[in-house]
Amino acid sequence: MLKNETNKPSHVSTPDTLWEDLGFSPEEAAVERIKTKLHLELIKTVGKRGLTQKEVGELLGMRQPHVSKLLKGDLTRTSVDRLTKYLHLLGKTVSVSVRTATRMQGSEVA
Repeated sequence: MLKNETNKPSHVSTPDTLWEDLGFSPEEAAVERIKTKLHLELIKTVGKRGLTQKEVGELLGMRQPHVSKLLKGDLTRTSVDRLTKYLHLLGKTVSVSVRTATRMQGSEVA
């Protein structure tokens, strides 16, 4: 069904606001954005190298079922430091930059 002009949503989520829109605090959202970026890089790296889940498991020191969950995006039990470690094991270097937030919400730092 097509929506007319009067039925437009009042807010559209963007990559910068998605996590807040899902109910995360600004601080939690900042961490989730970092996790998402690291996870996307991990997925790209695995794809470019043509690795199987078994090969990924051997490189990262984890069992295949955990690899499957990771590659499908289940990051509930995966931290930023763990994703950083995985990327290092896949031959990537992670660098961090810190800048002043363009919009201040509480103590959020982008």
